[in-house]
Amino acid sequence: FRFGRRFESPLLWQSIIMIITMLLMLKLCTEVRVSNELNVKRRSFAAADSKDEEIKAPPKRSYLDFDLNYFWHWSKFTDYVQCVLTFTGVTGYITYLWLDSSLFVETLGFLAVFTEAMLGVPQLYRNYQNRSTEGMSIKMVLMWSSGDTFKTVYFILNQAPFQFSICGLLQVFVDIAILLQVYLYSHYPQKPVSHTAHPASTKAL
Repeated sequence: FRFGRRFESPLLWQSIIMIITMLLMLKLCTEVRVSNELNVKRRSFAAADSKDEEIKAPPKRSYLDFDLNYFWHWSKFTDYVQCVLTFTGVTGYITYLWLDSSLFVETLGFLAVFTEAMLGVPQLYRNYQNRSTEGMSIKMVLMWSSGDTFKTVYFILNQAPFQFSICGLLQVFVDIAILLQVYLYSHYPQKPVSHTAHPASTKAL
């Protein structure tokens, strides 16, 4: 987006730091999840390697393990890095081809900032499903809220591209909604929604 429409350097550095932080968190989450998994089959973004044979995993696809059921649930951090680099390369080339189109550049900027603004929505939805915020760090949400508020004020005062201001406000509203969930579910506990097992199923959910 910055190649098509220049904006202040602090916003660019903030984006770079955010990407690096998210990758580090993804690496940690992958290591913890894999260490707790009982299934030895390796799910990967790239083609299978000889290591799969060593752990006697079932045969994998000869090209890309692109089963949508396991997309973004791979077994190694390197698979996520490969996916991110592939996505960056493809979108970077498309951006290079359409760089002269103001409509494309503005749309790209909106999609990029809107994606960041939606980071809290999965947590918001999970809280709604569970009718509880137990296990969620309140300090983390407060840091989200304060950071997003300061960031949005910065966007408005410095007249950043409108995508930043709009999505910044949206991000603040999501943070406020999560904080409201914390208050409601702690002061007015609600009974979790029960999941009815399928009659033919032999496993309890």
